Amino acid sequence: MSLEEDAPADEGPDPFDAYRQFFALERDVLVLSLAMFAFSLGFQMTSRYMAEYMVALGATVFVVGLFGTFGNVIAAVYPYPGGAISDRIGSRYALTAFGFVSTLGFTVWLLAPWLSGFSVGSVELSILAIFAGLVLAQAWKSFGLGATYAIVKQAVPPSQLAAGFASTESFRRTAFLIGPLIAAALFLPFGTGEGEIVTAFQLILLVAIVFGVLGTLAQHVLYDASEDSYGKQFQGVSQIRRDLRNLPPELRPLLVGDTLVRFANGMVYVFFVLVVTQVLGVGLSLSLPAVGTVDLSPQAYFGLLLGLEMLVALLVMVPAAKLAERVGLKPVVAVGFAVYAVFPILLISAPESAGVLALLFAFSGLRFAGLPAHKALIVGPAEMGAGGRVTGSYYLVRNVLVIPSAALGGLLWSGIWNPLTGEQLLAGDPVLAFALATVIGLVGTGYFLVFGREFEAYA
Repeated sequence: MSLEEDAPADEGPDPFDAYRQFFALERDVLVLSLAMFAFSLGFQMTSRYMAEYMVALGATVFVVGLFGTFGNVIAAVYPYPGGAISDRIGSRYALTAFGFVSTLGFTVWLLAPWLSGFSVGSVELSILAIFAGLVLAQAWKSFGLGATYAIVKQAVPPSQLAAGFASTESFRRTAFLIGPLIAAALFLPFGTGEGEIVTAFQLILLVAIVFGVLGTLAQHVLYDASEDSYGKQFQGVSQIRRDLRNLPPELRPLLVGDTLVRFANGMVYVFFVLVVTQVLGVGLSLSLPAVGTVDLSPQAYFGLLLGLEMLVALLVMVPAAKLAERVGLKPVVAVGFAVYAVFPILLISAPESAGVLALLFAFSGLRFAGLPAHKALIVGPAEMGAGGRVTGSYYLVRNVLVIPSAALGGLLWSGIWNPLTGEQLLAGDPVLAFALATVIGLVGTGYFLVFGREFEAYA
């Protein structure tokens, strides 16, 4: 049963359908919403604090940047085979396998501190375990990317793709709202010492593991595979080359602008938590009735800031998707790109004020307004049965080019040294890293505004 069959001929899918389908147990989009909620909760709680966790385990800022770049490598490598797998075996089995592997990754991260004190040469095994865990934890998010796009494409008519993506994104971003609040609550009893940060983060990982197990079981048991569309059998590297050559022409300007914006964001994204907790060191004191004064550490306050960011995202995403049906996808996507671009310089230049940070993260939430329209621009031109491969091809190109971004950001933050002479070639400065990120992001936004093309169903 598809949304297209259930809806009256003159009505498209309501962006709130994901919530209604949850309570009505309509299974065509329910499984995707449930899985997105479960795994997004885990990812948001863990990934946004990973730099703090690694520093507490003894990693340098540059190693944190290498971790971000390693994540970019995985994000580049996984989506294409993940899309091909989902097109070949169907979304149910693909997402179940990817969910199981991701849950194992959360478990590796949980156990990493137990390896502290052991090393291979000068490299701590606990830090190596963080890198190894990422190989697993990223599976549902990146391997499953093509499957999630394909499910939405086969469920809604072309002219309402943005609304269809807003439906599943609303569930996903609800988890992004709740996850940081859980993280903030778990950090609340702990101080800012390294041991306390590690313990608090391990509790967060336990919650992520529980939700990973629930999400994997739910998507395997509840998903109705009768509506799955299947593509051709994967034919190796030659098929990758063919799929890249055959990317719809509408995607090429979007791909260039998106790559520049994401490269800019990748330079600094993993370091946002360090700016709040270490560079600015901003916490929050609240006076609550019947409770008294509650002092939030910078780590706990960062969770509240992420929750605020997601609250704004939830408030604007559905109206933006409906607006796209009137004004087109391109202007809505451009607004999201612009917010991505300017946020880094605004954050690194912020005063040590809890109120100012709250305003900045609320502003950052506006970048999510363009996500449903962005996804519609990517998958809209694809033929039925090829949505997974088109999505995978798009992200393969974008994510390969973005690979060095986090390492570059780490170098600019920590400084560049000549390994032969020990001479410092560039003094480390987080302001330089964040300012350059904003410049690159603005270039990408401008390119898309000039050359980006509208999807015909919205023109």
